[in-house]
Amino acid sequence: MYLPGVLLCALWSAVLAENSDDYELMYVNLDNEIDNGLHPTEDPTPCDCRREHSEWDKLFIMLENSQMREGMLLQATDDVLRGELQRLQAELGRLAGGLVKPCAAPGPAEARLARALEQLLQESRDASLRLARLEDAETRRPEAAGRGLGAVLEELRRTRADLSAVQSWAARHWLPAGCETAILFPMRSRKIFGSVHPVRPMKLESFSTCIWVKATDILNKTILFSYGTKRNPYEMQLYLSSQALVLVVGGEESKLAADTMVSLGRWTHLCATWSSKLGSMSLWVNGDLVATAVQMATSHTVPEGGILQIGQEKNGCCVGGGFDETLAFSGRITGFNIWDRVLSKEEIRESGGEESCHIRGNVVGWGVTEIQLHGGAQYVS
Repeated sequence: MYLPGVLLCALWSAVLAENSDDYELMYVNLDNEIDNGLHPTEDPTPCDCRREHSEWDKLFIMLENSQMREGMLLQATDDVLRGELQRLQAELGRLAGGLVKPCAAPGPAEARLARALEQLLQESRDASLRLARLEDAETRRPEAAGRGLGAVLEELRRTRADLSAVQSWAARHWLPAGCETAILFPMRSRKIFGSVHPVRPMKLESFSTCIWVKATDILNKTILFSYGTKRNPYEMQLYLSSQALVLVVGGEESKLAADTMVSLGRWTHLCATWSSKLGSMSLWVNGDLVATAVQMATSHTVPEGGILQIGQEKNGCCVGGGFDETLAFSGRITGFNIWDRVLSKEEIRESGGEESCHIRGNVVGWGVTEIQLHGGAQYVS
């Protein structure tokens, strides 16, 4: 009566022991594959479901446009996969431990093992997809960088064109070279001029003078500045004609003319130098040497005690001299300076540079030397 029951129980125990050995063997093999870095290549139960993106995934997508961040991305991906594999290994260990218990039903354990394997395969697929996206982004990066660089260059070209337009407009309307004020001569008149009071005597054996000019009209002789004494009203002059820039020292017999036209309504920087030692003269326009000569007023000395004026000359037409409105300047003048020496080429170009109004002569210094305005002449900013 009890014999069939005893035989059945013995048979059942043998089956359980055999199944337990199979599960232990399966666990050992899977554990070895995980430890050796191997991944199952066959999916016993394929599934098309996709795991929802984690916070890491979202971070990966945000950081994949930078090479520095790509390194961080690859490292983070490796860390996540390593953690997931370790977690799955622990899960498989728990499953195998549950399967070796005696008299346990094999059905639920096999299902849990299948789900664990399926999850492991899905994680592997997701990791492959992420790495593929990274490689694809890296492949496309040179093209994307090229397009981005092209857009930046085009923007720079447009900015440069806009800047040129603004500079052209400023050259016509604003003060040049960091200047804050200018003297406006609103019209040609014998009553409109400026009297300059040098900071030191005008007794000169050499000199350099520079001035910014924006003329509204130029006749045959339009005076920029003149210095004269009772004995000689034409000791020093710098004036414009319709076709030339002219420097006079000691009288009309010693003058240098440069065939150049000053554009009306546009700021132009003019410089002139003279030395009595060799009688050398030079004229400069916007930093370029336009005329030079020697043996001009050689050994001459410009005497002190005269009258220095801008925008007009006190000529010797009659007793006490007078003004002629046809010689008067109309327009704007700024940055007027006189030195008691000959400036070098570099200094002349610097005097017409971006900050030339902050450079001052030691005989007449713009912004520090007193200039009294007469008639309708006025300071403007």
